[in-house]
Amino acid sequence: MALRKIFNMTAAWVLLAAAGVAHADATLDKIHERGKVAVGVLVNGGVFGSIDPATQQLVGWNPELARALGQGLGVQVDLVPVQTATRVQFLISGKVDLLVASMELNPERAEILGHAPTPFYRVGGAAAIRKGSGIHRWEDLRGKPVCVSQGSSFAEPLSKQYGAQVKGYKSSSDSLLALRGGQCVAAVHDSTLIYPLLKSNPEWSGYEAPIPDTVLPANSVVWTRKGEADTIAAVDKIVRGWHRSGWLIDTEKRLGIEPALPLLQDLHRQAEKEGWAPVVAQAATVAPAAGK
Repeated sequence: MALRKIFNMTAAWVLLAAAGVAHADATLDKIHERGKVAVGVLVNGGVFGSIDPATQQLVGWNPELARALGQGLGVQVDLVPVQTATRVQFLISGKVDLLVASMELNPERAEILGHAPTPFYRVGGAAAIRKGSGIHRWEDLRGKPVCVSQGSSFAEPLSKQYGAQVKGYKSSSDSLLALRGGQCVAAVHDSTLIYPLLKSNPEWSGYEAPIPDTVLPANSVVWTRKGEADTIAAVDKIVRGWHRSGWLIDTEKRLGIEPALPLLQDLHRQAEKEGWAPVVAQAATVAPAAGK
């Protein structure tokens, strides 16, 4: 009887372990079975993600990385546009397999999602400021009104570390509108929003981003669902290959993303030194984006 009990317990543990392995492999297996990966991409305008009005194709940094992921996995890519408010829901619900959606790594997100550990970019808060303001450092914002989006992670360091009077607005658009209306001396948002806006939009020719460093910089990673170990390993190998080949640096230059990110050069050197497996990224076969 005791031997049978031990056998049954052992069998139960084997079944549980097998179920765990099956769960870890499920997404990657499904991707290869259907020959397609669905990648959620943020396309809120600008060089990091937008819709080409002539072709209606998704273009920019996020879509290019998503297509290169598909190529690395050896499958077609279905680009699925997501919004900031819905991107996590799209991933958890299974509407997409992966996220390349300008979503930086933080402990709260890592609690509910999985991610490839090697970053492909780093984003912090940049300040849009009217030219001639005399502001050149974060410390220069002390005692001055600064606009952010409601719930922004930049609010705490701006207030506690630099002594700014933080004013929260419903969206980044509202915050930037308040800056133009003189409600604040600076608007602080992701550098991926601020830098392209000031560089390419003539309406913002009277503004600049004079502070050279960013506030609260965090790594951008490819997100997966929690516990998908095989998917994470496959994606991370691809990202490490991008760094080894220098493809991310070349893509940054080709898209005109400024200022150039030192992290990409650092990881390229690390990849060469440690011999990360190279992956040569080329144009991948693209399936029509969802809803297109």
